[in-house]
Amino acid sequence: MFDVAPSAYRALLGALDLTDLGPRPDDFRAAVWAGLSGARKAIPCRFLYDERGSQLFDLICDLPEYYPTRTETGILARHAGEIARAAGPDVQLVELGSGASVKVRLLLDALERPSAYVAIDISAEHLAAAAARIRADYPGLAVQAVCADYAEAFDLPEPGAGRRLAFYPGSTIGNMPPVEARDFMALWARRLGPGSQMLVGVDLRKDRAVLERAYDDSRGVTAAFSLNLLARANRELGADFDLDAFRHEARYDERRGRVEIHLRSLRDQTASVGGRVFAFRDGERIHVEDSWKYDLDDFRRLATAAGYRTRRVWTDPADLFSVHLLDVAE
Repeated sequence: MFDVAPSAYRALLGALDLTDLGPRPDDFRAAVWAGLSGARKAIPCRFLYDERGSQLFDLICDLPEYYPTRTETGILARHAGEIARAAGPDVQLVELGSGASVKVRLLLDALERPSAYVAIDISAEHLAAAAARIRADYPGLAVQAVCADYAEAFDLPEPGAGRRLAFYPGSTIGNMPPVEARDFMALWARRLGPGSQMLVGVDLRKDRAVLERAYDDSRGVTAAFSLNLLARANRELGADFDLDAFRHEARYDERRGRVEIHLRSLRDQTASVGGRVFAFRDGERIHVEDSWKYDLDDFRRLATAAGYRTRRVWTDPADLFSVHLLDVAE
């Protein structure tokens, strides 16, 4: 819990080293126009994470149906000491998709003299608040916040005396098809450099009912998270989506090994976005997100193809989730 006084919090936020390379309204407008113009309508999932979307995702992480967060946190809590010993002293810890920066504290507490913490996230407001909390709670730690799409090109600060350890939690790697995930991992292997490491959370294949409950909970929080994409278009682009006329759907495709998330139109309707009008048929869907699931051997092969060697893999007792410690190949 962040218990610094509001005035001190504002001072921390103002002094924070924050680089803002995040998407602009024109980027969002162009993506929505392009995505709704095709035969199969879609909006890129990276636009789910504005300030409101990030707040909703934090709520999702606490839902009883949503096992990934608590399961991954349990794995990290049990094995943080082993991870720290494998990483060594003075590491620069780089978190991809920092969110609320909760899990990373388990690593910061276990690492020997971490030299710096670099938080990367696409939501500037959420990122700044989370990085300020880390700075307040770890006063001797150099903290840098980078608002960016971490799949795009930008420079990391020099790692200093120790190696880089990238932390990519939350099974976010599953938001990309395997080929894109391989290419993304390869990009980060080059960015991190030889001798660096990546710690990545990977969700595992499991029973359909468990997966579909996780992505369509009984309280409707995951539905609100998906529908916030349309609400964001209304707020930022002057769109006129009727949120009551769309329904969140999450279905597991067992053959492909992915949960497919859509917003289904409940009637024939139109919506205006930035002066352009788009028609939706009754039952037509907007693709919002996929979440790919892996077998352990499948992900090991993907990591090898991307330029890594698998050092260790940890799972929970029920084999719901996995955490992979990877070495960037020399």
